[in-house]
Amino acid sequence: MSEPLEFTVTLYPEPVLRRIAEEVTTFDDDLGRTVAAMYHLMFDSQGVGLAAPQVSLRRRILVMNEEGDKEKPELNITLINPRIVERTGDKALMEEGCLSFPSIFAEIARPENCVVEAMDVEGQPLRLELTGFISRVLQHEYDHLEGVLLVDRMSPADRVRNKVALEEMIEDYKEQRAQV
Repeated sequence: MSEPLEFTVTLYPEPVLRRIAEEVTTFDDDLGRTVAAMYHLMFDSQGVGLAAPQVSLRRRILVMNEEGDKEKPELNITLINPRIVERTGDKALMEEGCLSFPSIFAEIARPENCVVEAMDVEGQPLRLELTGFISRVLQHEYDHLEGVLLVDRMSPADRVRNKVALEEMIEDYKEQRAQV
């Protein structure tokens, strides 16, 4: 039996966050372990969603639990190779955070509803119609698979409000890279 995987959250401005994730082609025990480790990290980090690029994996995998509650696994949604095929409803503004941007929040406008086609962890196709908060979570995590980040969706006012924190993240990243 293989050792369980352990991940840490990849922080902005790590370049892997900007790369488009690649399709998953193998549905095996390794994929199952990856998904389990992603859920573990998401719950430990008090998140409601996590995409594979946020753990430095360039794979089209995302996990969600709209309450961020590991005691409610029935709310877990695992999507492999997701594709948003429809976005409907009014664009609603809501404050979003991101595990890759700790302590940074911004008002983001997103359509209220979306339809996603994907595969489950066994490779079986699925289609979900999502509304409200979980639709927002999906759209946020899907952005990560496309290399789109919270900072890209921020209004100019939110960019100004978060300028110092973003600059500190960039400086921290540069310092860490210099030590390698």
